[in-house]
Amino acid sequence: MGYSDVHTMDNAGSLSSEVKVAIVRCLRMPIKPEEIEDEMPLFDEGLGLDSIDALEIVLELQRSFSVEISDEQVGKRVLRSVSTIVAFIESQRAAAGPGGH
Repeated sequence: MGYSDVHTMDNAGSLSSEVKVAIVRCLRMPIKPEEIEDEMPLFDEGLGLDSIDALEIVLELQRSFSVEISDEQVGKRVLRSVSTIVAFIESQRAAAGPGGH
């Protein structure tokens, strides 16, 4: 495992934590961010969020991470779990290129 592998894993871990903090903050949830598991479904049997919560998360992702969820189909794919949100943010940043946000 080279330096870049460790850096990428560490970066994903911290991004995951940032996403959890953003979700808890924007929804004013009565739990700690670390109580949310990366693969836990955000809706239904997981955290039990609803469509209003989804809208709040979309707005928070735009504010905090400068990523835009363009439509409902993308939203359904991205907002499944913290892991899917992190993957989306990373893909958006990669598409923006070096120095892009």
